[in-house]
Amino acid sequence: MTDTPKIALRNVHKRFGPKVVLNGIDLEVGRGESLVVIGGSGTGKSVMLKCILGLLHPDTGSIRVDGEETTRLGSREREKLLHKFGMLFQGAALFDSIRVWENVAFGLIQGEHMPRPKAKDIAMAKLGAVGLTPEVGELYPAELSGGMQKRVALARAIADEPEIIFFDEPTTGLDPIMADVINELIVKCVKDLGATAVTITHDMASARKIADRIAMIYQGRIIWTGHARDIDASGNAHVDQFVHGRAEGPIQMQIRAL
Repeated sequence: MTDTPKIALRNVHKRFGPKVVLNGIDLEVGRGESLVVIGGSGTGKSVMLKCILGLLHPDTGSIRVDGEETTRLGSREREKLLHKFGMLFQGAALFDSIRVWENVAFGLIQGEHMPRPKAKDIAMAKLGAVGLTPEVGELYPAELSGGMQKRVALARAIADEPEIIFFDEPTTGLDPIMADVINELIVKCVKDLGATAVTITHDMASARKIADRIAMIYQGRIIWTGHARDIDASGNAHVDQFVHGRAEGPIQMQIRAL
């Protein structure tokens, strides 16, 4: 990549007590690129995202956003940096006690201190961008299906038109058709914003649809990166086993005896 990467991680380590989670992560995400990180449960995908966001502090290593080192930022600088990010959480993570439009506008009202009428107008527009009507905005999350809740979560993620969007298992719990709908909406929204996207997922159908590039994390390291179209010819036995969902291979699941 000739330009300064939007996000760059260099030799990032993170452990919790004796457990090593990140063991020297090296990864770049280009401006406007959609990168999908695949890997099994407990391999460090979510911890990596939290380190980029500053929710966790790496033990060692460098994390740069737009060329700026972020691991040593103070609270005020960190808050400014976070305005660049949007996030679609696993399971949608909507607030049950407030209406749908208020969920979408939450960051605008609480973080940006935007007047409620203006924030509501933006929220309704973003709901429209993910295929939901203004009537849906007046409902509560419990009144929505799982797929509609995911759409609301996506609308919230793009409400402030972020430069970078993180997607944490965006299709978990959805049937294949609704998952594909969400994947298409993610692609459209990211393209319309011109945003950089990082997605973590187990869902290879989602990865193939969303990604420009795919990276695989295993035992706390990035073991392969490549264009999404090259994933089936990676030449890496770990990647091949994961992509095709085979029980036999170099990745051994830890099963505790009863």
